[in-house]
Amino acid sequence: PGEAEGPGQGDPWLDRLQDCFGIQGGAVVENGPNDLATNNAVANAALKLLAGLKQDRLGIGWGHIIGDLTARIERNQGPVRIGGHICPLIGNGGVGLKNYHSNELVRVIAEHSEAEPEFIYTPACALSEQELKLTMALENYHKIYQAWERLDVALVNIGNFPSVPDFASEARYGDLLIRQKAVGRILNYFMDSQGHIIRSDTDYAIQIPLELLTRTRHVVGICSANTSPKAFRAALKTGYLKHFIAPEHVVREALE
Repeated sequence: PGEAEGPGQGDPWLDRLQDCFGIQGGAVVENGPNDLATNNAVANAALKLLAGLKQDRLGIGWGHIIGDLTARIERNQGPVRIGGHICPLIGNGGVGLKNYHSNELVRVIAEHSEAEPEFIYTPACALSEQELKLTMALENYHKIYQAWERLDVALVNIGNFPSVPDFASEARYGDLLIRQKAVGRILNYFMDSQGHIIRSDTDYAIQIPLELLTRTRHVVGICSANTSPKAFRAALKTGYLKHFIAPEHVVREALE
């Protein structure tokens, strides 16, 4: 199978995902000769899908594959038309990997798409409930929250559990993710195999609230070549995704 973008494309994998999970559309991306080639093809398919949605306000997650998409946009000869406004869906990662620096991803995409950027000046995770409350009282948080409320499209990364980096999962959840058998995550929300989001009283992550994600018209889940089929299937079961971009082997194994 190659790429497919919506109903009526005749891709059997896409048809089955629509039947099983109520997905509106997406791209099943043919596997390349290696992970790098596959991820490049996923980034190209994501760009095509985002441009095809013709929406104004875009929010993006983070991670390796969204970093690949950002690099693809940066290499483009002319401006990429994927919306007039862009913002991060999650705070900035404390790790040294640029793919987890939300503001940098937004800055690069905005620069090469002529979109107006909105930035978030907080870490991805507060250290305590008090710090979280202080963060949520800041003017910048109110501005980013308003941007989340107005989103047309949310591009969310689908990742594995366990993962590297592990996003302070032990501090946030203790052994809860192990006990409740987490298989993956959307953004920084962990889920079990049935698509249930795992909640913790000590989770002080700073990211778009799920109730706002539910209200977003187009939520697009994106997988890299090494996203586990279990994580992809669980993400589909959450009910949050309206569209997806995933390599063919991930889709095939998830449906099996």
